[in-house]
Amino acid sequence: MKINDFNFAGQKAIVRVDFNVPLDENGNVTDDTRIRGALPTLHKVLTDGGSLIMMSHMGKPKGKVKPELSLSQIVKNVSEALGVPVKFAKDAANAEAEVAALKPGEALLLENLRFYAEEEGKPIGVEKGTPEYEVAKKEMKVRQADFAKKLASYADVYVNDAFGTAHRKHASTAVIADYFDAEHKMLGFLMEKEVTAIDNVLKNAEHPFTAIIGGSKVSSKLGVIKNLLDKVDNLIIGGGMGYTFVKAQGGKIGHSLHEDDLMPEALNVIAAAKEKGVKLLLSEASICAQEFSNDAERKEFPINQIPDDWQGMDADPKTLEGWKKVILESKTILWNGPVGVFEFDNFAHGTEEIAKYVAEATQKNGAFSLVGGGDSVAAVNKFGLGDKVSYVSTGGGAMLEAIEGKVLPGVAAIGK
Repeated sequence: MKINDFNFAGQKAIVRVDFNVPLDENGNVTDDTRIRGALPTLHKVLTDGGSLIMMSHMGKPKGKVKPELSLSQIVKNVSEALGVPVKFAKDAANAEAEVAALKPGEALLLENLRFYAEEEGKPIGVEKGTPEYEVAKKEMKVRQADFAKKLASYADVYVNDAFGTAHRKHASTAVIADYFDAEHKMLGFLMEKEVTAIDNVLKNAEHPFTAIIGGSKVSSKLGVIKNLLDKVDNLIIGGGMGYTFVKAQGGKIGHSLHEDDLMPEALNVIAAAKEKGVKLLLSEASICAQEFSNDAERKEFPINQIPDDWQGMDADPKTLEGWKKVILESKTILWNGPVGVFEFDNFAHGTEEIAKYVAEATQKNGAFSLVGGGDSVAAVNKFGLGDKVSYVSTGGGAMLEAIEGKVLPGVAAIGK
């Protein structure tokens, strides 16, 4: 069922949102982007005349009640954003009374789902690989199904609008869908947009297609890189992970971030790119420092000739010019991960330039651009370019797994 085709009048809807928002030491919300992102779906339920039940996690309490992670702290923010007073159920597993009292047009927020071990469905306090763990795992699977069934019992219809957790088979993101028929479970507007954006890149990409993969570790993105080699024309590898590729080819990288155990895989990627006709672009040089500090002295060295006491911190101007040409000629662009230590202003130039190139390719040349991953999203927002790209993904881990070719349980559950 498509959410736009469903009439919520007289229906109770339980909506899985991602309200895992950052809080300061006093419990105040410091960034309400995720709350605002869910509003189209939440407003649809209320304006249709439905009753709204919202459920989310916050942080990693691992099945224990932690007051500093209570969703009670964000009720005021959600109420203000939604435009209606939001009621609160302090026990998500026993909220029948609050749900029964809910009238059409009213909204209720359940307590942090991860206060309940059943949400994640992982045995707690039992060592993995032991017979006891296998027994506990089976028991927890039953408990997880019961918890999901209880959540499902609160509502007539289930909506999943939490893309950030779509790669998790949790009670509220996947298991709960088993208790609703096809006409009464659906993706929310935000989830629909995320799935469409990823499909545009992976299934409907216009060529030339360029992927820019940065960040610190090859290990976290190896599957993504391998899957993209069958889809892209150009693969730009920057940031900390680039030094593993350089060292694998015999380059001297000083004490730059790298993973020795991933060097054989890096060589495999280089060989596969050549075999598939993919243009693989690494940095030609690097802006380096002797200390990991914003105020450190900066020097440029060839990427494969970095002295022992220096480390790569940012992409150099010549490399950026080469990358710019490739990006501006692209019709589809995927960007995940910064190409330098952009948290430090003195080493943020490369990442800022990439953001500008992607924005220019989108705005002036009509490219479709998808930016995802926490650091990439933070970067486009830091440089004020979030609204200049085609789509900014809200789910780093989920987006990476989708691009790696994995099935997302939260999406698959709706399609059952």
